[in-house]
Amino acid sequence: SALGLTRAYLERIQAHDAHTVNAIIELNPDAEAIAAQLDVERKAGQLRGPLHGLPVLIKDNIDSGDRMHTSAGSLALADWHAPADAPIVASLRAAGAVLLGKTTTPEFGWKGVSESPLTGITHNPWRYGYNAGASSAGAAAAAAAGYGPLHQGGDGAGSIRMPAHFSGVFGLKTSY
Repeated sequence: SALGLTRAYLERIQAHDAHTVNAIIELNPDAEAIAAQLDVERKAGQLRGPLHGLPVLIKDNIDSGDRMHTSAGSLALADWHAPADAPIVASLRAAGAVLLGKTTTPEFGWKGVSESPLTGITHNPWRYGYNAGASSAGAAAAAAAGYGPLHQGGDGAGSIRMPAHFSGVFGLKTSY
C-alpha cells in the first residue's frame, strides 16, 4: 500500500539520516495522511496518475505550498513557506506522488560541495565525512541510503551529475 511504503521510508529516514548522511532537511508532516487517502482512491479504482502512491523527496529549493518550508539551505529563509507549489511539485502531486519531505542543498544551490549554513554537511553515503557532491547532494545521498525510489534534483552546472557520480546512483539531467 502507499501508506505501508510511506511508513517504511519514513521509518528508515528517521532511524538513520540524522547520524549518517544528513540528506533530509524536513519530513512532510502530512505524508502518511496523503498516502492513506491515495490508498482509499486506489481501492475505489481511482488512480491519479503513473506515480500513484509512490513516495518522492524534493530538493529544498523547490517550492511546495504545504506545511513544509522552502529554505534553499539558507538561514535567511529557514522559516519561509511557499504560497504555492512549483510546477514540478504540482506535476508530482497530479501524478499521485506522496511528497515525503525535502532534501538538503547548499545555500541557494550555488556550490559544488554538500554543505550549507542551515543544515551542515551532507555526507557521502559510502564514506562519512566525504563530499556528496553539488546542490542535489541530498537527493543523491538519499537515493544511495535507500530513503525512497525517486528523488527530485536540479542541474544547471553538474548539480545532479556530480552527486550521482559521488554517491554511485543514476542521475538524469533532462534537456530543455
